[in-house]
Amino acid sequence: LHSLAPSPPTMALRLASNHLLARSSSSSISSSASRILRGDRTQAGLRAAAKAAPLCSTTQRPSSTSSSRSFSHLRLRNDNSPGLLRTMATSTEAVETASAAGATEPRWDLEMHFGYDSPMSGSIDAELDAVEIQCKALKAKFEGNMGAMLLPAILEYEQIDIALTKALSYVSLASDTKLDDDNAQKRKAALFQRYATISGNELTFFGLELADLPQAQLDAQVAAEPEALGKYAPYIDEVRRSQPYNLSKEVERALTVRAPFAGKGKVVEFYGNELSRLRFTAPGAAGAAAEEVNMEVLLAKMTSSKDAATRAECMQTLNTGLKAFERVAALSLNMVSGSWHAENTERGFQNLRSQRNLGNNVPDEVVDSLLDAVKTTGVDYCKRYYSLKKGILRETQGLERFTWADRNATIDIGTAAESYSWTEAVDIVREGYQKFSPTMAGLFVEMVDQKRIDVPAQNGKRGGAYCSSSYGSGPFQLLNFTGTQRDVATLAHESGHGCHFMLSYKQGILQFHPPLTLAETASIFGEMIVFRDLLAKTSSDEDRLAMLMSKIDDIVNSVVRQCGFDAFEEKVHSARGTGTLTPDEMTKAWEATMRGYYGEEGEVFDSYDHTSHLWTYVSHFHNVPFYVYSYAFADLVVGSLYGVYANQPEGFEAKLLELLSAGGTKGFKEALEPFGLDPTDPAFWKDSLDAHLGSLMEEAEALASKLGYAK
Repeated sequence: LHSLAPSPPTMALRLASNHLLARSSSSSISSSASRILRGDRTQAGLRAAAKAAPLCSTTQRPSSTSSSRSFSHLRLRNDNSPGLLRTMATSTEAVETASAAGATEPRWDLEMHFGYDSPMSGSIDAELDAVEIQCKALKAKFEGNMGAMLLPAILEYEQIDIALTKALSYVSLASDTKLDDDNAQKRKAALFQRYATISGNELTFFGLELADLPQAQLDAQVAAEPEALGKYAPYIDEVRRSQPYNLSKEVERALTVRAPFAGKGKVVEFYGNELSRLRFTAPGAAGAAAEEVNMEVLLAKMTSSKDAATRAECMQTLNTGLKAFERVAALSLNMVSGSWHAENTERGFQNLRSQRNLGNNVPDEVVDSLLDAVKTTGVDYCKRYYSLKKGILRETQGLERFTWADRNATIDIGTAAESYSWTEAVDIVREGYQKFSPTMAGLFVEMVDQKRIDVPAQNGKRGGAYCSSSYGSGPFQLLNFTGTQRDVATLAHESGHGCHFMLSYKQGILQFHPPLTLAETASIFGEMIVFRDLLAKTSSDEDRLAMLMSKIDDIVNSVVRQCGFDAFEEKVHSARGTGTLTPDEMTKAWEATMRGYYGEEGEVFDSYDHTSHLWTYVSHFHNVPFYVYSYAFADLVVGSLYGVYANQPEGFEAKLLELLSAGGTKGFKEALEPFGLDPTDPAFWKDSLDAHLGSLMEEAEALASKLGYAK
C-alpha cells in the first residue's frame, strides 16, 4: 500500500481499491490486490495503494471490541485494538454463539457476480493471457506516441484496467474467506506475481509518459477532443502530479516486477499472516474454563465485560501474547519505515508525510493543522472525556482503578438490547438510511438482496470488516457479524462505502475512487445518521447517556487515537533514517506517545500496565504508512457536514449525493465548498472539534450530572 513499483498509476489504484475500506482488527488491509499494488511506486500508484488501505472501519478506533449495551456502541472504530480498523465488537455471549449463527447468516455470492466457477478456474488464466496480449499491443502502439494519441491510449488502458480488476478482485476476495487454505493462498500469490510482471514490463511506460507529456501537446489534444478527452481531466491531473517524484522508466519497471518476489512486501505479508494466526488463552464465562481464542474475540471479551478484573486479565493476556510477536512486528516495521525513508530520499519528498499527502491531494500544511489541533484541543477533550468515563464506571461498576483495559468498557446503564439478529441489523440500518436518503437506503437494500455481503464470523476468514469496490462487479462487504451493537454500526459504515462506490461508478474505473480525504464521508455519515436515528428513539436518560458515551468513545478513538498512531509512526520513521530500531526502541516510542496523548499515569489513567506492545498489531503501520490521519480528517469533516445538515436539512441530501457521485473527479476543497466548509482554513479543525466532539461532551456531562454519575 504505500509504495512499490509503478504499475501504471491508476491501475494500481483500482486494484488496490479492491480491498479498500477495511476495518479489520488484526489484519487490516491486507488485501492481496492492494499488496501487489504496493508495487506501484508512482504517485498515482501510491495513492492507489493507499486507497487499498482500509478505509476501514475498524473497531480499532477503540477496537472493535465492545459489545455494549446500547446502540451507543455504535462506535465504529474502536481502538482497543490499536489499529484503525474497527474490530469486531462482540458480547461474550455473542462470541460464544457466533459459530452457530454463522451457519445460517448470508454469504456473498462471488461466482454469480464475477462469472467464475472458482478461483482455480482456467478461465481466469485465459483472461490474463488475453490481457497480456492487450498490454503488449498497448505498449507497441502508444509508447513514445502519447503526445499525439492520448485519447485512444487512455481508452485502451481503461479496458485493460477493467479486465485486470475483475480477475484479481475475485481471487483476492475469495481468498479472504479461505486464509487457512494454502492452495487458495498460493493461487492468489501466483496470479498477483503474474500481474506484477505484466504490469512492470508492459505498462510502466503509460503513467510515466503521461506525467512527462509536455503541456503544449496535452493542451493541443484536449482542444481537438474537448469532450471525449476532457472528461478524463481529473485522472490526467492526478497522474501528472507525480511527475516531479517519478524515477526513470527502467528503475520503475524493475521495482514493479520485483515487488511480489522480494522487498518489504513479502515481509509485510508475512507479518499480516502471522498476526492473524495469533491465539490467546482468554478467561471463560462465569464458571467456565479458559479457552483459546483469536485476538478479535479476546478484544471483544475485554470490552464487553462488565467486570474490571476480567478486563484487566484480558489486557494482560493480549499484551503478553503480543510481546512474543514483537520481533516479527519490528522486522516488518523496520522494512516499511526503511523503504519509506529510501522512497522519500530518492523521489525528493521534503517531509515524512509528503508522499502520502500528495497521494491524497492534500497540502502538507492542511495535514499539519489537523494534527496540531488534535494534539492540543483534541487531547484536552480526550482527557476530559476519560475523566468523565472514569467517574461513571466508579459509580456504576465500583471501579477502583481506571486502567487502559477500562478505556472502551461498556457503560452499564440503560435498557437497550445487547444483541441483534442479522435481520434486525439490516432493518436498523435500512430505516436509518431511509430517513435521511431514500436513494442510499435503496442502494443498501440492493447490496443485501444481491448477496454482496459475507456476514458470519468464522475461522479462516479475514478479521474485521471492509468494503471492496471491485469496479465492474462490486461492491462487496466482508463482515464478522456476531450480533453486537458495534456490528450493526459496522454494517452502517461499510454500507456507506458501498453506496459511495455505487454512486461514483459512473465516473469510470479511472476516476470513480474518491481521494482518501473524502473516501470515509459516506461511511461515517452513514454511521452518524443511524446513530442519530437510534438516539432519537431512546426511552430514558440512562439509555441516552450510554449512547452518547459510546459515540464519544468512537470519535475519540477515530480522531485522537489515530493521530496518536501518526505520532508514533513519526517517531519510528524519523529514527529509522539513522538505522534499524530494536523492538525495545519501538516500545519506548509507543509508551511516549501514549503519555503525550492521554497524560502521565495518574493524570487520567491510573495505570498503563500491559500496554507496552499494543503497537505490534496496528496493521496500518505496515500496510499504509501515515494513512491514519485520514480517519481524523474524515470524522471531523463529517461532523461538520452533519452540523450543516442539522441546521439546514433542506437540499442537503441532493448536495451530498452529488459529492459522492463525483468520486475522484473533485478534490476535497472543491467538493466541500457547496456546504460552506473549508478544511484549508487553519481554524477549521479546532472549530470542528468544538462543534462535533465538544457538543456531545457537554450533553454527556450534563446527563451524567443529572443522573448522579458525575461529581
